[in-house]
Amino acid sequence: MFNYRILGIIKRELREKLLSKSFILTTVLFPVFLFVIVGIQAVLQMDEGASKLTIIAEQKALTDSLQAQLLRSDLMKEGKFTFDFFTMNRNELRKYLDENKKAMLDDKLTGVVFVPDTVFNNKIIQYFSKSPNNFTLSRKIEGPINKVLINAYFSSKALSGEELDFARKGVDFSGFKVSKEESIKEEGFGSLILSYVFAFLLYISLLMTGQLMLQSVIEEKASRIVEVILSSVSPNEMMTGKIIGSAITAIIQMSIWLGAIISVASSAVFALPPEIVVSIKPVQVIFLMVNFAVGLVLFLSLFGMVGSIFDNPQDAQSGMWPVMMLIMIPFFVAMAMMQNPNSPIGNITALLPFTSIMVMPVKMTIVEVPIWQLVLSIVVNIIAIFFVFPIAGKIYRVGILRTGKKPKWSEVVKWLKYKY
Repeated sequence: MFNYRILGIIKRELREKLLSKSFILTTVLFPVFLFVIVGIQAVLQMDEGASKLTIIAEQKALTDSLQAQLLRSDLMKEGKFTFDFFTMNRNELRKYLDENKKAMLDDKLTGVVFVPDTVFNNKIIQYFSKSPNNFTLSRKIEGPINKVLINAYFSSKALSGEELDFARKGVDFSGFKVSKEESIKEEGFGSLILSYVFAFLLYISLLMTGQLMLQSVIEEKASRIVEVILSSVSPNEMMTGKIIGSAITAIIQMSIWLGAIISVASSAVFALPPEIVVSIKPVQVIFLMVNFAVGLVLFLSLFGMVGSIFDNPQDAQSGMWPVMMLIMIPFFVAMAMMQNPNSPIGNITALLPFTSIMVMPVKMTIVEVPIWQLVLSIVVNIIAIFFVFPIAGKIYRVGILRTGKKPKWSEVVKWLKYKY
């Protein structure tokens, strides 16, 4: 029953958390942190160093064509590539690799590209290097080399320049979303970006809020402050107040983060290409916040329960990992669902307790989800709260006042049988 004592605990939690430096810093700096991470990832994917490549073909005509194409390509305009061109057979190639092995190991030679005669059968090119899986480099030289191979392959077939240009092009899919309420319209990558943002925000916030709840309970238990507080309130009232106070803090923080994201997505200052424009609907934001609030109550009760069992964070690690798995596994399912939105596992977990908290927000951004499924995903977690909360409350009542030796899980199970 909600009363003034629970309200007092809620006020105490809000005062401690909302006014703390950690809350202010994480709330303000987290969006900045996201942009920095994205920027660092973009910088790391760039190949800023100079690359020296040796291009070897078994046919003299192919070597000349490769030389002409690569030397007039955009790679030379960048000024970061230098090329040497040779015509060799496989035996000569082995000798060349032996002679230049030290140069490759000392980074004086980036790599050797060998174009065999069999390339016209399977389009397989061999690349020898200290780091042969440099996908950034391979993507840059793939286009010019492929152009040469197509020209050489179709040169005897009397194709026009337009036909050759068409042969060089890959297949590009333009996606058009079919929905019940809206007309058919083209959709780019904006929904995938939004689904990733939703999953990442939920993952980070649930973990961070849960860790803070766990740490708060352990600190209060270790400092014996909890004994003073329990002289005025019951353990259930204290746990309820702490959960609601922590949940309100996390909801305020999530609202600020979402507000920043929506402002950036809808701002005319950031002129994003049409294929990556993010469109956020009000129903998506409303569902995300309601789903997040229910998920907070469910997971915070588990984190609070684990915190009450142990006296220090080190011992709490053994009890925390099952709760962490309930957050991490749905996150990975949500990431996989972005690649395959109609995955049976994704569809099932989107309607199960615990997992639906992470999976359903991702699903609703990339496919059309009926309203009844959105409602059902919230209802199943509310039902889970009615099962989990009493169990967590019983363990919390015993564990919060228990100190000393680390309890065994068999002892924790016995706490459920205690009567008050």
